[in-house]
This record gives sequence, C-alpha cells and structure tokens, in this order.
Amino acid sequence: MIGKIIEFSIKNRFLVLLGLILTMAWGLYSVVHIPLDAIPDLSENQVVVMTDWPGRSPQIVEDQLTYPLSTSLQGLPGVKAIRAGSQLGLSMVYVIFNDNVDIYWARTRVSERLSTLKTNLPPGVTPMMGPDGTGVGHVFWYTVEGKGQDLGTLRAIQDWFVRPQLSSVAGVAEVASVGGFSKQYQVDLDPNRLSIHNLNVGEVVSALRQSNGDGSGGILEQNGQEFSVRSRGYVRGIPDIENAVVKTDANGTPILVKDVASVQMGSDLRRGLLEKNGEGEVAGGIVVMRYNENAKAVIDRVKQKIKEIESGLPQGVKIVPSYDRSELIERAVDNLKHSLIEEAVIVTLFHLAFMMHLASAFVIVLAIPISVFIAFIFMSSLGISSNIMSLGGIAIAVGVLVDSAIVMVENAYRRLAEGEPIKNHSDYIRAITESAKQVGRPIFFSLIIILLSFAPVFLLEGQEGKLFRPLALTKSFSMAGAAIIAITVVPVMMTFLLKGHLKPEADNPISRFFLKGYRPIIEWALNHRWTTIVSALLVVLLAIPVAGTIGKEFMPPLDEGSLLYMPTTLPDVNITEAKRLIQVQDKLIMSVPEVHHVLGKVGRAETATDPAPVSMFESIVLLKPKNEWRKGITKEDIISELDRKAQIPGVANGWTQPIINRINMLSTGVRTDLGVKFFGNDLDTLEQLAIEAEGILKDIPGAKDIYAERVIGGRYFDVELDRGKIARYGLNVGDVNDAIESALGGTIISNTVEGRQRFPIKVRYARDFRDTLEALQNTTISTRMGQPAAVSAPSAPSGGMGGMGANTPAQALSAPVSPNESFTRQVPLSQLASVRVTSGPPMISSENTMLRSIVYLNVRGRDMGSFVDEAKKVLLKKMQLPSGYYVSWSGQYENQIRANQRLQILIPIVLVIIAILLFFTFHSVSSAAMVLLSLPFALSGGIFLQKLLHFNFSVAVWVGYIALAGVAVETGVVMLIYLHEALDRKIKRGVVTEEDIREATIEGAVLRLRPKLMTVFAAIIGLLPIMWSGGTGSDVMRPIATPMIGGLLSSMVLVLVVLPVVFDLWMVQKLRKGTLRGSGTGHGEKDNPRQVGEVEPRL
Repeated sequence: MIGKIIEFSIKNRFLVLLGLILTMAWGLYSVVHIPLDAIPDLSENQVVVMTDWPGRSPQIVEDQLTYPLSTSLQGLPGVKAIRAGSQLGLSMVYVIFNDNVDIYWARTRVSERLSTLKTNLPPGVTPMMGPDGTGVGHVFWYTVEGKGQDLGTLRAIQDWFVRPQLSSVAGVAEVASVGGFSKQYQVDLDPNRLSIHNLNVGEVVSALRQSNGDGSGGILEQNGQEFSVRSRGYVRGIPDIENAVVKTDANGTPILVKDVASVQMGSDLRRGLLEKNGEGEVAGGIVVMRYNENAKAVIDRVKQKIKEIESGLPQGVKIVPSYDRSELIERAVDNLKHSLIEEAVIVTLFHLAFMMHLASAFVIVLAIPISVFIAFIFMSSLGISSNIMSLGGIAIAVGVLVDSAIVMVENAYRRLAEGEPIKNHSDYIRAITESAKQVGRPIFFSLIIILLSFAPVFLLEGQEGKLFRPLALTKSFSMAGAAIIAITVVPVMMTFLLKGHLKPEADNPISRFFLKGYRPIIEWALNHRWTTIVSALLVVLLAIPVAGTIGKEFMPPLDEGSLLYMPTTLPDVNITEAKRLIQVQDKLIMSVPEVHHVLGKVGRAETATDPAPVSMFESIVLLKPKNEWRKGITKEDIISELDRKAQIPGVANGWTQPIINRINMLSTGVRTDLGVKFFGNDLDTLEQLAIEAEGILKDIPGAKDIYAERVIGGRYFDVELDRGKIARYGLNVGDVNDAIESALGGTIISNTVEGRQRFPIKVRYARDFRDTLEALQNTTISTRMGQPAAVSAPSAPSGGMGGMGANTPAQALSAPVSPNESFTRQVPLSQLASVRVTSGPPMISSENTMLRSIVYLNVRGRDMGSFVDEAKKVLLKKMQLPSGYYVSWSGQYENQIRANQRLQILIPIVLVIIAILLFFTFHSVSSAAMVLLSLPFALSGGIFLQKLLHFNFSVAVWVGYIALAGVAVETGVVMLIYLHEALDRKIKRGVVTEEDIREATIEGAVLRLRPKLMTVFAAIIGLLPIMWSGGTGSDVMRPIATPMIGGLLSSMVLVLVVLPVVFDLWMVQKLRKGTLRGSGTGHGEKDNPRQVGEVEPRL
C-alpha cells in the first residue's frame, strides 16, 4: 500500500504540490490566529456554589447551609468529589466533576438541584453558582488609584464604573472588586434615646424602608400630550434619612430618625483588603477569564477597554495593572518559538554539511515546516492553545521529523550517485520511485511506532493528563504529518531537486571522517563479540542502582517569573491587625533589590473563586527582569532572602507562585506542595491531630513552611439564653436572637438609587453600644405587657433596588406596631442570658461531607517521594489515630502517586504493541527482539544523564523516556534495514559463509553510516536548544529533553556497535542451524525468501 501511495504521488506531482501549498497557507493562518496561553488550564472541572448569610458563625453556616448542600449535591451524576468550607457569613461548596463532563452540562445539573433545595434552607437564603470561570482564570489584577481620593470613592468608581465596563469584554466571566471601602449609609441607633421615645429597632427599620422608593401614578393626558405620573421618593442623601418619620408621640409630634440615631456615610464590614508596595491600602479588581477562553486575547481586550474608559474617570484617577499574565504568556511562547527556530536552523545546517548538496538538504528540511503547519492546523481545529506544552511537543519532535526524509533522500541520493548511469528522464523517475519504495514501508512503520509509543501520555489522568496531553497531541500531529510527507511530498520533491552532479559519499569529507573512525570500531567489536555484548549488558545493569539513587517528584516547578507570598497568621486576627501585618511584610519585601512591586491581599475578593479568610494573606511579588538582578543571584537566593526579611512573630511564612498555587488549592484543597489531611467528626480532635503531626514532621529533613491549620482558633462571645427568664418577660428565643442580630449585627433595609450607583442603608446600634463585652451585656430587649417584645412577620423580598436579596430573620422586627402600644420595660440582655468568651472554629472545612484539618508544608532540598516515604513511617510510628479518624496525603504527592500507578500499567502495554508492530515490519521475531534491545540501552543513557544533571524522576522525565522509546526503536529499525539489505544481497548471490555474514554486517553498518548518523544526530541536535534555553518553560522542557538526549547517545552506541554484533551472532547461529533466509523486508520488489544451502561453518 505504501508503495502504491508513493507511485501515485510521483505520477500526480501537480496535485501533491497543490495540496502542499494549500496546507502551508492553512497552517500559516492557524499559526497567526491560534489562542495563546502560558500553560494548559490544569484546574478541576468544578462548579462553585456560594451562599451568603451575613453575620452567621461558621458552625451555624456549616450546620444549616454547607452540610445540607454538600450531601444533596454529592448525588449528582459525574461528581468526583465535594469540597466545602464554612466561614463567617459565607458557605462555599466546590462540586468537582469528572474531567469528561461538559462544564455547562454540570452547571445545569447543579442549578436544577439547587432549585429543589430552597425549602430545606433557612428562609431568605439563596445559594448562587459562581462564575463560569476557573480558579486559574485570575488573569489580570489592577488597582484604581488617584491622589486626593479616599478609598471609599475609589471603591465606588471601581464598583459602579470600572467593573461594569470590564465585565462587558468578551471572554470575561467576572470582575471581582477587592480592597477599599464599600460605602453605605449607616444609621447608628442610640438605645437610650429609643427607650425615651418608647421605640424598638424594628420600628426604625420599618419606617426607613417605607421612606425610600419611587412610585407611579399612571398616565395623564393634557393638551394632546401624554404625561407619566411619578413620585420621587428615593433617598438622595443623609438629610433624607435623618428626617424620615418613625412615628408620632402622644402629642402628635413626629419622632424623626435623627431623634434616635446618628446618620453618616461609612463603610461596610470588610472581609478583605488590598495593599501595594507597603505604602498603604488601594482599591482594585481581579479579571476572571471565562472557561476555555483565549487568555492572551482576553487580556488584550481588557487592556484596550481600559484605554477606552480612562477618559471617563475623574481627574487624577487611573487604572494601574498590577498582575498581567500576558507577560508570562509572551515570555513562554516566545522562548519556545525561539527554540523551534534555533532547532530548525541547526538541523538545516547539519544536514547541509552532511549531504554537501543544497537541494537534498532542502528536501529533508522541508519536512519540518510542513509538519509544524500540520500540527498547528490540528491545534486550531481542536481548540488547543499555543502554550509551553503544546509548543514543547513540536520542539521535542523537530529533530525526529526529518528522520524519514533523511532515509528516503539519502537512499535515492546514493542510488543516483553510485548506481547505474541514468540515461533519460524515465530512468530518473523510475530510480527515484524504486529507491523511495525500497525504504518507504519500514520508515512509515517506524513513524507509526513513535506515534504509538506516546499512547501512555494520552491516557494520563488528572492534572498530569491536562498538562501533557497537549504535548502528546502536537507531537503526534507533527509526526503524523511527517509520516504523510515522507511518502507523498518527499518523493515528489526528489524528482525535481535531486539532479545535477551528485557526489558519492566517499567524496564527502565529513562522511569520510566518520567512516574512517567507525570501521576499526565495528571490526574490533565483531572480533570480540561476547566482550562487546557483556560490556553493553554491564552498562545496563549499572544503570539500575544509579536509578535507585534518583529522587521522585510529581512535576518540576514552572518558573512563572513572579512569586506568591502566602503567610498564615492566627485565625482570630482582625482586619485592622491584618492590614498592619501585610503592610509591614510588603515593605520588607520591597527592600529586596530584585523586587519590582508587590500587591498584597488580605482575605477574599468578592468572587466565588476566592474563599480566603481574613487570616490568609496573599502577596504577589513581581520580579524585575533577570538582567537587572545582582550578579550571581538566583531565584532560590531571592526567596531565601525574602523569607529571612519577612520573619514576623506569629506569622508562618509560605512561598509559592500565583498560578500553581491556585491550581493546587482547587485541585487538592492544599495551597502548598504537600498536605497531610486528617478526617473525622470532631474539630477539637482534628486540631490536636494536626498540631501533633506538625511537631513530628518539622524534624524531618526537607520539611519547610510547615503549619498545622488551627480549626479551633476563632474567638466568640457566646450568649447562653436562659429560657426560664425569657419566658417570664413574655419573650421567646427568636425575639432575643432577632434583637441581638438587629442591634449588633445590623440590618440592610434597602438601597439608595443615585444615578448608576447603589448604596445600602444599614441600621444597628452605635459603636459605643456594641463594641465591648459590657455593651453586649447591656443590649436591651423590648417587652410589651402580655405579649412578646417584637411582632414576627414572614420574610419577604426586599423592596429596595440593587438586588440586596431577601430579608434576614432580623428584619422580621420591622412589622408595623400600633402607635398607641406602650412598653412595659427595656430589659438588658444580662438579665436574660449569660455572656462568656469562648473559642470555636474560624472556618470549617470538609471533603465529601467529612470534617477535615490539614498540615501544610513544602519540601525543599530533597525529592518529594523520599520525603513522603520517610514521613509516613515516622507518623505511623509516633501517632495513634482515634477510632473513626484517618489520614490522607495530598497535594502534588497525590498527583504523583496517581500518575505512577497509571504509567506502570500503560508502559508495558505500549511495549507489547511496539513489539507487535516490529514483527509486522520485519516478519521476524528475532529481528523485532534485536530492535527492542535498543530500549534498555537507551534508558541507561537517559538515567546517567539525568543523574548527572540532577533531575528527579517526575511525570515530565517519564514523558521524555516515553518519547525516547519511540525514537530509539526507529534508529534500530533503520540499522536493521541496512543490515538485512546487505545480507540479502549476499544470499541472492548463492552460498553464504560466516565470512559473508561478517562482510554483510560490516557493509550494512559502515557503508550506510551516513543516514544512521544523520537520523541520530538530527534528533540530538534538535533537542540542544531546549537544553541550553533558560527562559520561561525551560523548567518543564529540560527534564523531558534530558533522558531523550542521554538515551539517544547511548542507543547510538548500541545501534552502531552492539546491534551489528548481535545481528552477526544471530545470523551465524541461524546459518549453522540451516535456517538462514532472506529477510524479504525493506524492499519494494517481491522477493521470495529462500533457505540458504548447507555451507561449511567458519571456525
């Protein structure tokens, strides 16, 4: 079939050339328009369900929201895991679906389930799905700055001008505000004045709600015109609130809000802030990219939108980018592009030097751009972005793309230069056709073997599958393109370009040099066959203990060019202290010369993709270009210096990178490289286990940034209600709870409408009456003679504009009260309950509904695998887990174990498939076995170079070995083809002796040295730019290239020296047994293999 394709291509050269032109045009278009990103999206296939319940403690949120939601959503089809967290006033449930589930189908299923849960949740509480973005979609951070502008004004500009504009940009899922002060009208009640006027909080709330809103009177017609009647009643400022009437007294005198409260513009309770360069707070926003969008294009559109809206900002106000992932994308893609160009240039020069014929070198090198274009066509069609991994797949294939073209062109070149004279054009075409058919089938099969050898990468799961699948796809696309080109375009181009004076190989000085050095080596090896074989076996055996000394890890870290400082402080820290701490830390960080700027975040941004508590700090540290660093300093040196400078008592430091941190947090729930998770049913026990493990693990070499999560570290004022005392005053528990919530927590009653801006109106006690334990105890509860102190009413949606949601239970106090009712007394809370200071959970985390605590740590100075092996033994020896509790190791180690288990199954299967393909190539078990001998020798070379360059075993390294297997087999196939060809020629001449086999072996090895050296050297030289590259992405690509280079060097020795010796030894044995036959492979003609007659064996 391959021969027929070659004949068809040569007979229809115009069609082939037309297809070539169209392919290159299509490929060029795909290159220009393909999406760009730094790395593939490694985040989990997840839907986030966020529920606000302001003021409620984490335990209440967990019991009434998070746990019911988790148990219900766990039953959805395709759900892999449920992770959840409950914190003050907020429930976050992460529904993790299997990777093969469509994200929008998953969102539909979650939405359907949420609609059935409303009756099981507290009144007025509505769960909402997060944006259709991923955790790694935080592609652009910016600050809104302006001299002379306060943080409240800047935050209002962000919320009501900048955010709506940027949200309209295509590809943006959400723009989350962070930092500054969210402005609100604050009605601070004086309980003493309320008592004087015989009022309670509910009446003030009801009066204010009735004092804010526009109305309509329909339509009137006058003088042929139509007039719409409207009443303008929205609050326009503080005086409108102050002059709102609560009720009238016995004399008919109106009691105004200002008679019982002070009104001012203030800020809402903050659960997050933003700080820059240690210089103070700023307001800003985070652009969250929509799922599966083009990151570079989205960022470019956001930047363009910022330019468009800048003219609409108040004078002196500007939008300043702080974190821009497009810079990382550009560095990564440019670095890989430069490596690709360098590879192509080097490979071209190499082939030109070896062939000493420009046209022949051109035909060979032409396979590179065509194959790359074919890869880009498939990438564009399948929606694969151009990133480090997809370009890396092409980069590691460049040297191999030309292998088939080398063999085909060199075979035709030799036939034309050293064969029978060409008399006419027909003879020339026939010679090209026959030479192409002669090697077409085996080289096509060898390329198919390379493709199949990469099958394990396609079948990887989880994070490693998402990372390396684009690499495997692009490598496969380009290799498939090379296979098609080899049997179509290359034969056609040879008919046009392999003309003129073609110098024999002996006239090439480079070929002569290698031939002169190689012949004595192969002759010595054939004279000392067993010495050669034993030596090769010893090399393979030596590699086994060397491999045992190499460490293990999941993935080498990608240098993102920026750092993320993630310290953890005590869980009871308040926002004021957190602000002080992060400002001090950021100022210390800025003192390091290599730091360009730093943007620190405390707590959470207003998005479902950021569930951080106030005790969690995140400072993005942007570094200067490396050419501006101090001489000899490395990134590790910078991290060490930063860590020393940022040491503050009570703060546990942690260093990572922005993208990988969010990937780790969302995929495993762990923000460090490694996490030890304890599961059980009691938070106190879980905290004790985590603290005990922290003390044990910190003594193990390699443990850094270790910190046990304090799940019981929050501080509470617990109000223990005395039901008997409450009943004596005609109250119930709900009355007291509602009064506490309204007076202390506050009630959002409505929103003002001021143009495009909306500001909430909040009612609660003035600060002096709610800020201390004594004030809490003195909180008064209103009672009426013979009836409860407050009239409860069913919850109803808020009438205010702005979408503030439904009433909370506290708003039930707003039911109308008759002006003629009189209160018996105002009862202080201390007479109804006891108040004490206690500890409790600041945040409650769970996985699959089981409560969880974590010990966070990074591993430095040793490999992850050996550390975990040692740590497991130590914990098992020193810790005794109570019944019902268990421990799990998570983070990158979890991914590493999954990847190793998968590869242990897949790699043997692929080796069997390769063996079967080799059998179909040679129709001989012995020939297939001889080619497979190249694999252990290639692995040995890879291990030695890996050890020399200090790379641990990782998924990246194993991908390199997988790629090496296919290339090593291909080089063995090429050698065996030539050895069989030489022996077949001897067999055709008649009786064969052992000396004939030896001569055939030398002939096949030596006389066809050039194509073998070209294929191996092309593969090695094509990988060198990756090895010497130090730019973004090299951290991942160098571990892939290292085993390939080492393995190709060692397999070259095997192919050039050991394989001919094994071939000679095996053929001699077959000769002595009388079973030696012609191979019948590697030829275009149909040879009938025949048995060689009995001969006198050579002694």
